[in-house]
Order: sequence, then C-alpha cells, then structure tokens
Amino acid sequence: MNNFHKFNSFGFDFCIMTISLTVLILILFNIYTSFRGYNDILLFQKFHFKISEIKNGGYYRFISSGFLHVDNQHLLFNMVTLFFFGDFVVNYVGIFLFYFIYLFCLISGNILCYLFNYYNNNYSAVGASGAITGILFSAILFYPDLKLALLFLPIPMPGYFFAAIYLAYTIYGMNKQNDGIGHSAHLGGAIGGISISLLLNPSIIETSFYTLILMILIISVGIIYLKNK
Repeated sequence: MNNFHKFNSFGFDFCIMTISLTVLILILFNIYTSFRGYNDILLFQKFHFKISEIKNGGYYRFISSGFLHVDNQHLLFNMVTLFFFGDFVVNYVGIFLFYFIYLFCLISGNILCYLFNYYNNNYSAVGASGAITGILFSAILFYPDLKLALLFLPIPMPGYFFAAIYLAYTIYGMNKQNDGIGHSAHLGGAIGGISISLLLNPSIIETSFYTLILMILIISVGIIYLKNK
C-alpha cells in the first residue's frame, strides 16, 4: 500500500490531556476501520480514494477513504492530532456540530483532492487528515489564544503563526508532489474548516480577524500560484 498518498496531520497542543467520549468514539472507529483495511485488501480497494473509481460513480469514496490509513504511523499522526484538538471544537459547538464539521471537512478535502488530481486516473489516497485539518483550523479560529506546535519542532507558537506555516507547507507540497502526501486534501480540509467555522459563528470575523485574513491571503495566493505555474 506504499504507493498510496497519505493524508497526514502534524500539529498538537499541550493543554488538553483528557478526551471526551465524542472524540474517543471517532478515534476508535478510525482505528477499527483502518485495521480492517490493513487485513482485508478487498475492503481497502473497495473504499479507498481513487480518481478513476470516483469518475465511475464511486462517490461514497469521498467519505469512506477518510476512515482508512496506509499504516500505523499514518494512523497515529492523525489520531494524535484529533486527540489534542477534537475537544476544543466539541466544547465550542457541541457534539452534533463537531461531527458535522468533521464530515464536512473530510468531504471538502477530498473534493479538492479530486479536482487537483482530476486528470490522473491512477491517483489513490487514504486518510482522515482532510477532516482533521478542518478541525484544527476551526479550533484556531474559535480560540484565538490557542498555542500550538509541530511534532518535529515542539515549540509552542500562536495559532495564526502555526496556520501560516501549515498552509505554506501544504501549498509547497502541492506544487512539488514528490513526498507521497495528499497535500491537496489538507488544503481542502483547511478551506472547509475556515468556511464552516464562519458559517456557524460569524463573530470570529471580529475575534480572529487577523488570523482569518492571514489564512485567506495565503490560500488565495497559493491557489493563484498553483493555477499559473
């Protein structure tokens, strides 16, 4: 399965050390479905994200692929990120809207991945991080004072700075397309998280104004650059 693009997440926060049942259920479900996919290649092939199969009507793969992973490291990255950020969003919007945001960002991430790789019928990918990136960006917007860090650089930094680094790296990865990571799904998840957060709570335009402007600016410049390269 190493030829599959991995939808990875890279962030965590130091503050939350407990986990709600809402987030735990989602983590356990991801673990269960991912391990099923490891051990059942037919199931994996039926539900993973593949451009040619989606073009042939397999639209369910926009969702089902988000509950499969390539390997334990891939799964761990995503579930650790969900562990640290999930409850920020649950506490802010409640259980139902948390799950709604998760699925909305999963779909938005995979839609952008589909559009970006539309002419590559062999493109395949799995992973939850379109959804988790959306949760991450919702948390940053909902909590302007949130401090975050990179797993490989555990130095706390403001949410807006982390978001800028994450988006810049994602756009760079989309341009290079040489690391086996589904960066386009990450960007789609981020866009989904920003959009749904604004719809659910327009007051973040005031509370997270500069962070929001920075996110939109980087995404806009990145998309223009990718379209014109």
